[in-house]
Amino acid sequence: MTIFHLNFSATGGEFISDFDIRISSFPFEDIFEWGLAMATVTFKGNPIHTAGNLPAVGKKAPALRLVGADLNEVGLDNYAGKIRILNIVPSLDTPVCAISAQRFNAEVASLKNIVLFNISADLPFAQKRFCESNSLNNIVTLSTFRAPDFGRDYGVLINDSPLAGLMSRAVLVIDPVGTVVYAEQVPDIAREPDYTAALKAAKSVS
Repeated sequence: MTIFHLNFSATGGEFISDFDIRISSFPFEDIFEWGLAMATVTFKGNPIHTAGNLPAVGKKAPALRLVGADLNEVGLDNYAGKIRILNIVPSLDTPVCAISAQRFNAEVASLKNIVLFNISADLPFAQKRFCESNSLNNIVTLSTFRAPDFGRDYGVLINDSPLAGLMSRAVLVIDPVGTVVYAEQVPDIAREPDYTAALKAAKSVS
């Protein structure tokens, strides 16, 4: 049993009351699944914190509803039965994010039953323009601008630093039944993800 002893005092220092709170069988280990624990990554070597941890491998991926290029909402269920690669980035208007989108687009071109989501806080108009200008035809762009809970649910919302409010760099692979089979929180946002490991995971369940 865990005991918390609380002591309350008035502004002037006068004692009011104290009491014990006893909590038995409290699932403290679930705190991490609730997203209350912050993960630490870096941006060019400087530490920043995200809203939590990525969904664990072997667990069901959280539901999501994000905005596609046509402004309609898209969820994982729209592509049920397919392998889904989630390439989560801060913004396509940055070099590393652009490189990762182009690399994944090229890699999945010859793969069957795989859908590539590129998720960022960019508006759908900007995402669509980026794909058109770079001839990226194998990407489903999704914007978080109507979905403030996405970053918390997936543990990628940046809480501090000048990048606060954007998503950290992460890659997840979700199998046809919705289970996470691969998850990478890229340690430094200025680095590219591990393409080889993510694609190997996707191919292993295809």
